[in-house]
Amino acid sequence: MGALVEELEPAFLPDFCRVRSIVLVILMAELLAFILALSSIESWQYFLLKLALISVFIQWVALINIVVLCLGRAWLRALTPLSAALSGSGLNLVITLLVSVITLWIAPVDTTGHFGENYSESIFILRNLTVSAIISAVALRYFYVQHQWKSNIEAEARFRIQALQARIRPHFLFNSMNTIASLTRTNPQLAEKAVEDLADLFRASLGQRDKVKLSEELEFTREYINIEQLRMGERLCVEWQIDENVPLNTLVPSLILQPLVENSIYHGIEPQTSGGVVNVSIMRRNGFVIFTINNPLPQTIPPYRRKGNNMALDNIRQRLKLAYGDKSVMDLRKNDGKYVVSITLPIEELP
Repeated sequence: MGALVEELEPAFLPDFCRVRSIVLVILMAELLAFILALSSIESWQYFLLKLALISVFIQWVALINIVVLCLGRAWLRALTPLSAALSGSGLNLVITLLVSVITLWIAPVDTTGHFGENYSESIFILRNLTVSAIISAVALRYFYVQHQWKSNIEAEARFRIQALQARIRPHFLFNSMNTIASLTRTNPQLAEKAVEDLADLFRASLGQRDKVKLSEELEFTREYINIEQLRMGERLCVEWQIDENVPLNTLVPSLILQPLVENSIYHGIEPQTSGGVVNVSIMRRNGFVIFTINNPLPQTIPPYRRKGNNMALDNIRQRLKLAYGDKSVMDLRKNDGKYVVSITLPIEELP
């Protein structure tokens, strides 16, 4: 067990209260019963009977283990990793012993000989404990490897998210400094205010949190819009539509709304002499919050402007995949002369 308990982390045991864990244990137990029945087969005539007897015994051991580990999860998590591993193995052996004794008490000795020839009661119990100890060690090792794998994946995801966030910030800083530079000669007072707003924005954005409350993301986005409106004036109009049922304390990936609004302004409003309107809609549908941002498609794009900038969209798509897997949806489309970006996220409301 040395390799098993080396550098174990407190949460390496799965949550046996979850349906997925329960189904997995039951399937593994049935597979073990099938292997044991097949290994001691004498004739196919009695194979199904032997399989049934072994299955009943092993499933009772498995189900009682599930109940005990589910009820004792909080206690096990409070133990040191080594103590948790040894306690889990010890509980499994005790349960196996109790079920073996009860089986011998209920069933005749010759019936319990389904593991092979008619063994004595002591050999029957010893064999059950041996098999249980081996399976317990294999299962704990499997849980540990799974836990380490998930921990590595989560750590890699956090590093990738931070790297992706770092790609947004220089891009945002570049555009903001252009705004301030354009105001320096025409309106120094507004330029000074823009610098102050930019400082406030970066104080908020320099945090390393992967997710923030929706209210914080909205405040961050509005501050960015204020900077852009200082430069563009009446050419820029942003209309908000926020469903009153949307919980503002729901968690969303940080810097997820502002880049979309920035893209809408840069690609949809700036190229047009008369400007335009960016529509931001936030709605709640069942257990999801839906962000929709649309802007008018420009009739012509000046040759001095870059044709497109997919960095923000690719960035957000990757971050959503890392944070939510298949539970999030990002949709891009052109509709009635407008470019529409829609993001659907599951609600993670704070208490």
